[in-house]
Amino acid sequence: MQDFSKFWTIGLMSGTSLDGIDAALLKSDGHKVLAFGPRLTLDYDDTFRESLRALLGGQSPVEAVERELTLRHAAAVRQLIKQAGIEASEVALLGFHGHTIFHAPDQGRTWQIGDAGLLARETGIDVIADFRSRDVSLGGQGAPFAPLFHAALARDLEKPLAVLNIGGVANVTWIGAAGAQGVEMTEENLIACDTGPGNALINDWVERHTGQSMDEGGRLAQTGKVRAETLAQMLDHPYFALPLPKSLDRDDFDPAPVTGLSLEDGAATLTAFTASAIARVVPKLPEAPMRWLVTGGGRHNPTLMAMLSRELAVPVEPVEAVGWDGDALEAQAFAYLAVRSRLDLPLSLPGTTGIKQAASGGMFTAA
Repeated sequence: MQDFSKFWTIGLMSGTSLDGIDAALLKSDGHKVLAFGPRLTLDYDDTFRESLRALLGGQSPVEAVERELTLRHAAAVRQLIKQAGIEASEVALLGFHGHTIFHAPDQGRTWQIGDAGLLARETGIDVIADFRSRDVSLGGQGAPFAPLFHAALARDLEKPLAVLNIGGVANVTWIGAAGAQGVEMTEENLIACDTGPGNALINDWVERHTGQSMDEGGRLAQTGKVRAETLAQMLDHPYFALPLPKSLDRDDFDPAPVTGLSLEDGAATLTAFTASAIARVVPKLPEAPMRWLVTGGGRHNPTLMAMLSRELAVPVEPVEAVGWDGDALEAQAFAYLAVRSRLDLPLSLPGTTGIKQAASGGMFTAA
């Protein structure tokens, strides 16, 4: 078996926020993170973003958009290799997440579009893709999938600790104190779940009313008023009563209750909905986290971060506070998982996806 510690792996992530492609270089032996390389983001233009949005729910023909998505990922790979000043031969694997257009694990279905064969041909690099399907086929939720990477990064940090990713959907990794002694975690000291909405509802609300893709800096929410009755109605969703672990689709929550609110009040209420949904996870954890480290686009929203601090009443900080790169973390995670997949190491655990026993996954495509 190849010694991946001597080569770079590139992780690729197209998130449910529909903002673009993140690509990051990483070296790992499948257990420890050995080195970080450069990363980049290629933003989606409005036309392609709408093409992706039209596929959500898995109802529309995907072939043309899937091809374009894959070619954009290939361009990201080439650009990152050039930026890093390395040769393609120094990259052993691409961890290609693709783009989720439908996720219903209770129906035994999860669908990430992306053509691994085309990506391998375009780049000349072996590809690991389709990370989630095996977990779902074995009864798991198929998400979240970054917890083992979070645990590897957090080996030397004080615990219990929560790593919170706020993308289109928000998800949390809880790392218990027992994890301080090693990287290979068990369900007793590594628990994860999707908490509920992340940025998706806020972004959709702002785009629908202003044409802008997000509430830049949380300014609209900051000037609006949280409508308590509307918030309570949205929090009365059966998802929040489900036990951990659990996951959901980007569009599982109906934004109808905020219809009729002003732009600012809608943004404030939806932002409070994300924060309150995250806080609702805490009573279900074995022990309340001492600290929350936040990654993903949501950490750039000061209004959301302030709401989280009030809800959680412990330190809530961007992951940069411990030297991590929050704009690269998801892409780095799929680089790490690609190496683990090639070594047939677990990608998910009972405590992270609800799978009956730890399992590997991913599909290998040779260049």
